[in-house]
Amino acid sequence: MLDNHAAEGAPYPDIRDPRVMVAVPRERRPAMAALWALAERLARLIGDAREPMIGQIKLAWWRDMMAMLATDPTALPKGEPLLAELQATWAGQDGLDALVDAAEAMLLAENEAERREAAAGFGEALFRLSGGAGGARWGLLWGAGLQAGEGEGRQFLADARDQPAPPRASFGGSKALLMLDRWAAAIAARDGERRWRSEGLRLLRIGLFGR
Repeated sequence: MLDNHAAEGAPYPDIRDPRVMVAVPRERRPAMAALWALAERLARLIGDAREPMIGQIKLAWWRDMMAMLATDPTALPKGEPLLAELQATWAGQDGLDALVDAAEAMLLAENEAERREAAAGFGEALFRLSGGAGGARWGLLWGAGLQAGEGEGRQFLADARDQPAPPRASFGGSKALLMLDRWAAAIAARDGERRWRSEGLRLLRIGLFGR
């Protein structure tokens, strides 16, 4: 599934962008699209939550659904398109609840340091489920977009800039994750400013030459 985040104008690098998805093995693309759609849904839930308790209730529902997906996928409720996608691609596999836990840590973080740690943790969890590691820089960029204050968002971007580049081996051989990390680093280096043409050229170079 490709949606608004797959198009130019996405607030953070997304594996569903066609320029990145082409680097994912064909047989893994539906599962990766569903996983990153789940990540988007969780991010939206965090951003929309006016009261942490309401957000926790919604996250608890998703946690229960991920447990059911792993143990009894046929019992999943019907009518939720994202659950149907996950059922088609992740049925019988566990671990997706870790992404819900990471989202909850972001929701409940009480200060800037905790929010930065939680954002990096969300990125790490998402990259692990995507087949690698090294998602902290991506996570900090993702977290910057969830901050209410401009100053906090800029601090997240600064922290992303300060993160050392993960070793290529940490991506588990996934060129797509390498592309997402380097793309996130480039955006953070410009303090969040987007330059669509240069970003596209960067992705093309990494896709062709791996650097």
